[in-house]
Amino acid sequence: MTDHQTPRVKTLLILGASGDLTGRLLLPGLARLIASGRVPDLALAGVGSPDFDDAAWRGRVGEVFAAATGTASEDGARDLERVAAGTTYRALDVTAPGELGALLAELEGPVAVYFALPPAVSQKACETLRPEEVPAGTSLVLEKPFGSGADSARALNRTLTSLVPEESIHRVDHFRGKATVFNILGLRFANRLLEPLFSNEHVAKMEIVYDEDLALENRAGYYDRAGALRDMIQSHLLQILALLTLNAPATLGERDLRDHIGSVLRAASVPEDFAASTRRARYTAGTIRDRAVPDYAAEAGVDTDRGTETLAEIEVRINNARWSGVPFILRSGKALGRRRKEAVVTFKPVAHLPGGFRGCDSPTRLRIGFGPDTLDLELDVNGPGDMFTLDRIDLSAQLNTPDLLPYGEVLWGVLSGDPTLSVRGDTAEECWRILEPVLAAWAAGEVPLEEYPAGSLGPASWATSRSAPAAATGELPEGTHPR
Repeated sequence: MTDHQTPRVKTLLILGASGDLTGRLLLPGLARLIASGRVPDLALAGVGSPDFDDAAWRGRVGEVFAAATGTASEDGARDLERVAAGTTYRALDVTAPGELGALLAELEGPVAVYFALPPAVSQKACETLRPEEVPAGTSLVLEKPFGSGADSARALNRTLTSLVPEESIHRVDHFRGKATVFNILGLRFANRLLEPLFSNEHVAKMEIVYDEDLALENRAGYYDRAGALRDMIQSHLLQILALLTLNAPATLGERDLRDHIGSVLRAASVPEDFAASTRRARYTAGTIRDRAVPDYAAEAGVDTDRGTETLAEIEVRINNARWSGVPFILRSGKALGRRRKEAVVTFKPVAHLPGGFRGCDSPTRLRIGFGPDTLDLELDVNGPGDMFTLDRIDLSAQLNTPDLLPYGEVLWGVLSGDPTLSVRGDTAEECWRILEPVLAAWAAGEVPLEEYPAGSLGPASWATSRSAPAAATGELPEGTHPR
């Protein structure tokens, strides 16, 4: 991978500057990045609604940037002050012909345009732009979900590549931050002990789980149209699955790595008996940490006719020589009684256990935690006091912690012109291809919508709803988007 030491982008233009995503995640991530001294010449511009103005924007930026000065380098502190003092705000309709193009012509380039907008608005804004309105060197940065299905993703890809080259398109997956990606790749490919074990010869199953204790949190406008399958599994968890199962690339360069991600996702599918290979559920009223949570169906803005799931689980199979026969369980949900964010690799039992051992012969498990990134290896050893009795031990380690927030890592890739951590266009389409048959089966009522009380671990009949060890849980790291 090319080590981009010098930022390529001169101006970061945030569309949706007055919105929640910008205030809670983008600006804090950018502030930490600027504070590190890595973007000395950056200019910042915002575009948003007319009920926000230049003074409000400067106040928002100034407050966030001031909070970052405590950890800033000397150069970084000066850069924070300079960017805050020079930032500008414009109220305009980015879907109106000519408006965004005219603004791009005024800004110092190269410009990175960050669409911190609802997906439908972002798509319309891109469709409104004409190629001649987009200066050479411009980068386009889009949040997920990328399209609403394979056809719309293909159409959006055609629109984007008519405006800028593919390497200048950043489809953001903050969940796939640089630290997480390289922690997984380093663990898999730099250790003789583990590298040969990641195959169907040794792995019995793999689970990737992202359970949250957050409920709807006033986000019905987005979430009730998405649901857990589209919101988390279609994007984030399939990307983590690819990193855990791809073959070793020749290098960590963006083409080598993203080619291998695309290859393994092209081999992935959900078995067609969807009543057996998928599950869905929705939370009812309950209590989470002494906080009363209403029934999802009673939340403001929810349309019960949609049958939106708040907990989804699918089984994925990978049709290649390395992984054929191994089930991959992907699960994500809201309003659960325990946060659980991890990948669990369960290995097959030993071929022969000598007679005479007593106790529980449990499977060897490797747990990779996300946010904070951790590593836990569960092994059977001789227990204390009786050498013939097997006991369980847990070897734990904290993995590399980045100095940037997740959105800071994303922005550094954008500003330095490195698309390695962005989702490539063909991969975005493949993720929809994998899940569209499941969505169709659910829409047809082939899989029942089960229920679970808010604050529980999910439907009691689900094997994944059993209690997970404390190592798999933890507080959301600062800057993580609570999807």
